[in-house]
Amino acid sequence: MSAGTEKIVSSIMSDAQIKADSILGKVEEKRNSILADGEKEAQMEKTKILEDAQKQSNMKYQQIISEAKMNSRRMELEAREEIIENAFNKALERLKEIASSDATEYKESLTQIITEAATEIGGGELIVLLKESDVAKVKDSIRAIAEDVTGKTGKTTTLEIGENIKTIGGAVVKTKNGEIEVNNTIEARMLRFKKDLRSKVAAVLFK
Repeated sequence: MSAGTEKIVSSIMSDAQIKADSILGKVEEKRNSILADGEKEAQMEKTKILEDAQKQSNMKYQQIISEAKMNSRRMELEAREEIIENAFNKALERLKEIASSDATEYKESLTQIITEAATEIGGGELIVLLKESDVAKVKDSIRAIAEDVTGKTGKTTTLEIGENIKTIGGAVVKTKNGEIEVNNTIEARMLRFKKDLRSKVAAVLFK
């Protein structure tokens, strides 16, 4: 190869090398830019995922705490309700014992119960329903009770002992025609007064 030809070839190779280096440089620059963008995007995505996970974690935490508080409150209310019901049941059992005895206290209460019911009706010709064992406890007092009711209502009152009923104690008083009836049995009175008594029992038990 002549010196002139060699010089031309060398020049071409040199230009080619320069272009190649330039192209490779741009490729490297582009590659680095792509990698940098990818890294930036990956970091942003990672941050987003972590933020979302943190939000979900916080939401789940609050949900668990909220459910725990509700369950705790429900259990507390159920426990209180059970304690109150137990208190009522014990009171009822005690009343059963008293009503099954010949205690003067119960006889006086029975007289008062009949008087209250008869007075609430307004007097008149009335029938008193009792459990079998209570009949003897008030039989001798019926006339006196009737006179007491007459005085309270201003209406002549007569009391007649009717058929026996199944009850813990107390009495049902009704008019002879059956149009008006007052249930003053222990069970009925407990039921009527339970709401008021419940708040009082709760105040004593949970003060």
